[in-house]
Amino acid sequence: MEDKFLESIAYILPAMVTGFVAYYMFSSFINQQNAEKKMELLYNRKKDALPIKLQAYERMLLFCERINPAKIVVRIKPISETTDDYLQLLINNIEQEFEHNLVQQIYISSSTWTAILGAKNATLNKLKQVAETSNSANDFRENILIDYSKILPPTDVAVDFIKSEVKNLL
Repeated sequence: MEDKFLESIAYILPAMVTGFVAYYMFSSFINQQNAEKKMELLYNRKKDALPIKLQAYERMLLFCERINPAKIVVRIKPISETTDDYLQLLINNIEQEFEHNLVQQIYISSSTWTAILGAKNATLNKLKQVAETSNSANDFRENILIDYSKILPPTDVAVDFIKSEVKNLL
């Protein structure tokens, strides 16, 4: 009886060890395969998303360039001689540009979006501030150009922020 018991253990023990080793090897192999598939899917997703992200950054950079106070007053001519009419035209143009690019916030980082919002709001505030001290639309344009020949426009800060984000992406 004891012999049969020892003989059974002699057969069962190697089978159990072999089974355990096989289980361990197959589970490790399957885990490695799953990790590789996840990495490949992540790589493909990032590869597909990169052009969309870059396009969003390009559009927001263009937005910043278009609302740059020194450039917008050169590009948009006054429709009348009153400062308020011209200010309203500039504000409407900036808001329209912003609304056109509003969806881009999905693709860019929140810190970049905050920098862009800050540039937009600072530009609007500065335009309103300069409009209060101007006598006519042409005087307003001249004052904007003079002010921004002395100081850095807030849009340039946002443009630099966008450029650094794109460098990090690439």
